[in-house]
Amino acid sequence: MSTDKNRATAAAILPLVGGPDNIRSIAHCMTRLRIALHDRSLIDDAALRALPAVLGVVEDLGAPPSGSGGNYQIVLGPGTVSRVTPEFEALVEQGRSPAQPPRAAAAVTAEELAAQGAALKQAQQARNSTPVKLFLRRIANIFVPLIPALIGCGIIAGLNGVLLNTGWLPVVVPALAAIASGFMSLIAVFVGYNTAKEFGGTPVLGGAVAAIIVFPGVAKIDAFGQHLSPGQGGVLGALAAAFLAVHVEKLCRRWVPESVDALVTPTLTVLVSGLVTIFGLMFLAGEVSAAIGSFATWLLATGGAFAGLILGGLFLPLVMLGLHQALIPIHTTLIEQTGHTALLPILAMAGAGQVGAALAVYCRLPRNRSLRTTIKSALPAGFLGVGEPLIYGVSLPLGRPFVTACAGGAAGGAFVGLCNQLGVAFGATAIGPSGWALFPLLDGPSGMGLNLAVYAGGLLVGYLVGFAATYFFGFTRQMLTDLNADQEPIPATAQPATEPAMA
Repeated sequence: MSTDKNRATAAAILPLVGGPDNIRSIAHCMTRLRIALHDRSLIDDAALRALPAVLGVVEDLGAPPSGSGGNYQIVLGPGTVSRVTPEFEALVEQGRSPAQPPRAAAAVTAEELAAQGAALKQAQQARNSTPVKLFLRRIANIFVPLIPALIGCGIIAGLNGVLLNTGWLPVVVPALAAIASGFMSLIAVFVGYNTAKEFGGTPVLGGAVAAIIVFPGVAKIDAFGQHLSPGQGGVLGALAAAFLAVHVEKLCRRWVPESVDALVTPTLTVLVSGLVTIFGLMFLAGEVSAAIGSFATWLLATGGAFAGLILGGLFLPLVMLGLHQALIPIHTTLIEQTGHTALLPILAMAGAGQVGAALAVYCRLPRNRSLRTTIKSALPAGFLGVGEPLIYGVSLPLGRPFVTACAGGAAGGAFVGLCNQLGVAFGATAIGPSGWALFPLLDGPSGMGLNLAVYAGGLLVGYLVGFAATYFFGFTRQMLTDLNADQEPIPATAQPATEPAMA
């Protein structure tokens, strides 16, 4: 029955995005079905948002236009998206035909809030930053497919820690440790594989070069006057090594005769890239990784509440602009070094501020039934860390509540940062989840009970400050007059792309 439901969802979505022939490519991340389009005008936004399974839609303004197409993201939520995507891909493959009739352009709601105009202007500015945003998006494409494994292994590692500390089931502890650590010990290989795939090389060659980094035999090699260590450079070294391998391979494809290409190109790609990795990239990436870890530790140990205030307060704008993707390699590096990323619990406070702001909007607009309905449907996902429906359906189009939501995130981040400075240092063993969904992934030397208490306290502060700031400062008198009536839901057009969760 579950399969039938997922197929029905995919079948309902397909005609609303222009049919099979309007789809250039399909992918998904933690919460979103991502599709590249031939013709953006064939999308029926209003009908898509009305589907019960759809939590929201996001138009990717950071991607370069292709004709009149572009990239489009449909928020389905964690778990659902991974089940709907294969059904959607199958329906697209079955339905492709050269004579697919085009759909009419979707109608656009006439009434817009003044604050939404500012959001559209900001989105247009984001479109103009194409080179940087494209690069960050490609980096995100390397790491996002790894998130499910990071989550699974992180939760198993947490369970293993509980069993180890309590002395329960000692026979199972070594097995769980092996299961939880196996992926992390080889994560460089997966990063190398995805890097080559993303930048147009042969994925297995990227993985082969990255595998050098985790090979135990590198401990016998001297570089820069010191012995190399297996894993030195980590995911950053793997990314650099595979990126180099892609360029070496492309150069070989251009100059090596076709008759010997199958033998010469892979050999030269692995040999040249491997030597540069061993005698250069591993050392340099290792220094950068160590600097990242030291800086994060120093920032939270000395910056405390101020560091948390800045990180928690600025994360929603970073998400809105798509710049948060630059943090993904940093999170992964910290997890690789210490077993957890101390930054993620602080950044997750932005989602708490967003939830508090949405609750205040709900209370301040008692007669706006349509907006209250949107909030009620989006709040469960918001509590679990899926913030897109609240961002793009409520706070960002309204303008002021987006700013007050950031204030809530800043307050929650300041609380967690202060506790970190006082000695309660903890982090998340995986990236991706946020909100309440992050509880099973918390880890740190202070013990599970204290870690959970501090994180819960940060969420509570974020909720309360986000609510209070929005309730008292989130509306002008004119906004209350205009909005406090039964209206259609606020349109969320031309929304900038973000990465799910972690907010």
